[in-house]
Amino acid sequence: MARSLNEWLWQHEFWLPPGITWEDMQESEDVHYPQPRDLLLSIPFALILVVIRCAFERAVALPLSSKLGVRDKQRPKPQPNPTLETFYSTCCKNPEEGELISLAKQCDLPVRKVERWFRRRRNTDRPNLTKKFCEACWRFTFYFIAFFTGLAVLYDKPWLWDHRECWTGYPQQPLQPSLFWYYLLELSFYWSLVFTLPFDVKRKDFKEQIVHHAATIFLISFSYCANYIRIGTLVMVIHDASDCFLEPTKIFNYMKWKKTCDSLFMIFTAVFLISRLVIFPYTVLYNTYYYSMEIFQPFFGYYFMNALLIILQLLHVFWSCLIIHMVYKFIIQGTMEKDMRSDTEESDKDEEREKIREKEQNGIAYFSNVTSNSYIQRNGSEPLNNRSHLANGHVKER
Repeated sequence: MARSLNEWLWQHEFWLPPGITWEDMQESEDVHYPQPRDLLLSIPFALILVVIRCAFERAVALPLSSKLGVRDKQRPKPQPNPTLETFYSTCCKNPEEGELISLAKQCDLPVRKVERWFRRRRNTDRPNLTKKFCEACWRFTFYFIAFFTGLAVLYDKPWLWDHRECWTGYPQQPLQPSLFWYYLLELSFYWSLVFTLPFDVKRKDFKEQIVHHAATIFLISFSYCANYIRIGTLVMVIHDASDCFLEPTKIFNYMKWKKTCDSLFMIFTAVFLISRLVIFPYTVLYNTYYYSMEIFQPFFGYYFMNALLIILQLLHVFWSCLIIHMVYKFIIQGTMEKDMRSDTEESDKDEEREKIREKEQNGIAYFSNVTSNSYIQRNGSEPLNNRSHLANGHVKER
């Protein structure tokens, strides 16, 4: 059964244009074509990147965060409570009002204290500022290296300047070693992001990130197997260009350098919108949809490739809307809004209100006692609790 599935999956009609078979893609001593088995190397390389990342964050990013003044906010810890902890771990992290009342009865606590316990418990699970700083440093380092590696690999390639060259001789385009290692670097990195998803900072677009990583891995893998190497390298360079500005923007935001952060964010916005909404549709989408038709007739790989690219473009539009909204807030308010993708920390507002109310009540009672006693003593009389009143209004000493 596995053999039949393998034969069905690798039918040349799925991967190659009409008139081309796998026999036409046979390698020789001088000519090498992409082989699907090469992609298996990305898994061990991804694990190596995970190890390098851990070492980098501990040896470089963490000491750098302390030197640059990145400080974690002190969070009040919830009191140990096995009942609430069990409910938090197995049922729900943000219970409804009815569940809060039921839990309050079980623990013999006020509802407000149970609500405060869950709020503090959720805050303890949120990543601290140092973790965010280290993650941004790692990603910036990789994107910077990957982007300039891509430029170094492609600067002398004809398809970087003339997009029709992406299809010259397709699919019999020999694989150059520099392109192979560039592909392996990018694919390994995205596999490493998938491996570390449970431990990375979770943002509001977590589901979109999963879709993005899956589409990117499928896109890189399919483009390699179908020898869409040239168009694939353009996609990777375009994506890395804007990411080189996003991560340092986060870094300066964590450092509280607001002016530098705002300036970098505006640069990132311009690069992102131009690269993802202008360059990507023309250089990649229009290229694969229209220019490729000059070389071959549409086939399954043609439609599948364009579908993955359209998914990426829809994600570009989604993130562009978030970015434009942040820029709008910046122009109106004059300051950069917090990252809309971030899961903001909950504050103990109810607890703060309670403390303020208690202070006010204690202050009023204390002020009332002091003023009443001082008024009586200023008139040379004793406090009222040492004297008794008669019906005629006279005071009788006890």
